[in-house]
Formats: sequence, C-alpha cells, structure tokens
Amino acid sequence: MKKLAREVAVIGIGQTKFGEHWDLSFRELGIQAGIKAILDAGIDSKRIDALFIGNMSAGQFLGQEHIASMIAEEVGLTSNQIPATRVEAADASGALAFRQGLLDIASGLHEVVVVGGAEKMSDVTSDIAAGFIAAGADQAWEALFGATLPALYAIMARRHMKEYGTTMEQLAAVSVKNHRHGKMNPFAQYQSEISLETVLKAPRVAEPLGLFDCAPISDGAAALVLCEMELAKEICPCPVRIAGTGQGSDALAITNRPSITEMRATKKASERAYERAGITPKEVDVAEVHDSFSIGEIMAIEDLGFFEKGDGGPATERNDTTFGGVIPVNTSGGLKARGHPLGATGIAQINEIVLQLRRKAEGRQVKDARVGLAHSVGGTGGTSVVHILEVV
Repeated sequence: MKKLAREVAVIGIGQTKFGEHWDLSFRELGIQAGIKAILDAGIDSKRIDALFIGNMSAGQFLGQEHIASMIAEEVGLTSNQIPATRVEAADASGALAFRQGLLDIASGLHEVVVVGGAEKMSDVTSDIAAGFIAAGADQAWEALFGATLPALYAIMARRHMKEYGTTMEQLAAVSVKNHRHGKMNPFAQYQSEISLETVLKAPRVAEPLGLFDCAPISDGAAALVLCEMELAKEICPCPVRIAGTGQGSDALAITNRPSITEMRATKKASERAYERAGITPKEVDVAEVHDSFSIGEIMAIEDLGFFEKGDGGPATERNDTTFGGVIPVNTSGGLKARGHPLGATGIAQINEIVLQLRRKAEGRQVKDARVGLAHSVGGTGGTSVVHILEVV
C-alpha cells in the first residue's frame, strides 16, 4: 500500500466540556474549541491554509446549513478567504474531516489546516434527536419500519451473545469501565463511577441494551491543528505524527451484511491503517474506539485485532482494557461517559490520543504510551475510519 506523499503531524488540540450547554450556542462552542487549538499550536491564524468541519445535524437541529463558512467567519479565518469545507458521515463526521485535512496536507496542497467538529443536540427534544440519529441507518429498509439505532445495535448484541456466549455482565463491564475512566477526564459529560449492578438493573432501551449501555445526547466541540511534518518540527516542541490512516465502507442496512457480529468496514479500515503505519495491533499502546453502545466497543476491540473474535466480552471482564491491562481502551471515558456530540466525537478521540502521547493526560496517563489508535463508526458501521498516531 502506498505511503502518504508527505508526513503530517498534530500540533495543537482544543475542546469544550461535553454535556448539555443550554447557555452556549453552536457558534460559541465551535469558537471555544477552535481558539484553544490554535493557541495550543502556538501559531498565528494567518498561517492557516484551510478548515474542515465535521458535523451531522446542524441543518436538522438548528436549521443552519453552510456551517463551514459560518465557523470560518466566527473564528476569524475569512480575511484570506481560505477554503472551508463541511464533512458528514453520521457519527464518523469528525474522524472523516480529520482524514480529509490529513490528505489535504499530505497531497502538498496546504501546509497548515484546522480540523474541527461540533454538535448542538440539546436544543431539541430527545425524541427528535433520537429520530435524527437514526438517519445514520437505512431510512427505507430499517427506520421506516420502526428500527432505531439502539434497536439495531441490540440485534447485533443478541447475535453476538448467541454466537460467542457474550453475557449481560460483560456488556455492563464496558460501561462500568468507561465511567471509571471518565471520572478522570475534566472534559467528560459524566464524571462519576457506576456499579455493575446499576447497569444491569437500569431500564431497558432495547433488550438487551439498557440505559447505561447507550451513549448520551451531548453538546460540544473539539478542534485540532494539522501541519506538514518538517514545518511542525520547527514550530511545535512535541508534534504527534499521523503514522497511518484507513477508511472503509459497508452496506448501510445491517440486513445486507453477511455477518452482524463484526464490522467489515472497521476491519478493512484498520488493516489499511496498520499497513500504512507498518505496525501490528500488538504495538498499539492506547486506543479510543467507538462505543456509542456497549456492544460496539466489544465488537471494535475484536475487529481492530486487539482480541480474537468472541473474546471482547471476556477481555473487558478480565480488565484487559483498562489501565495496567493488555491495552487501555477509551481512557477518556469513551462516547459513553465523555459524551457523544456526533460531529465532535472523532476529533475528541484524536485529542485524547494526542494527550496520551504527549504524556499530559493527567490522572489517566497510560505509562510509556508511544503509539495510539482512534476508531470511529458512522451509524451501524456503514462507515469506519481508523487513525494511528505516534510520538515523533
């Protein structure tokens, strides 16, 4: 597989706290994250060549399309009329925007690019939000007949339980672990631990998934600055290199896939990322994976090659995916505890990996972390994006 034409690094990161921000607008959230990232990079805004924004729902929730131009104006990037582009891929919108920014620089077109993601989801009722989130699945063959996103993931969970013996306790262990991690993340929506019993006794959303098996509806924004590697070394004391990138797609409806206990898009995206990075899954020290539902994390750590198929549940139960285990997963708290503002999620995952590789993830630092992986999924797996980052 071809290497990228030029190496690219992350030189700045920034994000808001995730949660329900009744007092902040979509614009204000985006501004806060973007300015933090630019300040962290230590660059003048005049050096920025392009802007990419990941967002899924602004048109539906806020009645505002054309948000790339809006954000560019709000963060003061319109003086030079730089190109600003919105990217949409359901929950994977932020991760795909990051990939587009990466490829933009790797191609030689630009030197410095800002990538952001933002979502304002609390301005509508939970019913409306849930209905729109289901737009990440197949409207004609799934949503039209009443299938919600939790229901579709519940079907996957049931099949995984039947084929591999995955238990309710193992599903619950994902949420317990991620809430424990989220407690140590000041940006997380939920910063409190929960017990296994609490998860198991929670009201059912879509059997076997309960309230604590599902990521919350969230507001928030995240941003970062990408830079060509040689320039990055000149202006940043600790650039984090993007070693590998991979993207995969699959059938939108889960009924059109040969198996619903794996995500082929994730498997292929990770294969491509590993090959470009020249590493194997065993060399990854820390990972942020897409856990919009607890079964999602179990399937992800299998599909990414960290554990054999069917061992994701037992591995979580054995504490293999927390600090001191085989591979710490979702040290930020994941989508479950950190929160899941759709367009911002993929960027927040990258930011957590950058913090880990900079050795600045206070209170939740993975010892000697040198290689990190970020994995994002759109909908039920129609899109998957994987990035591998490493210490320079």
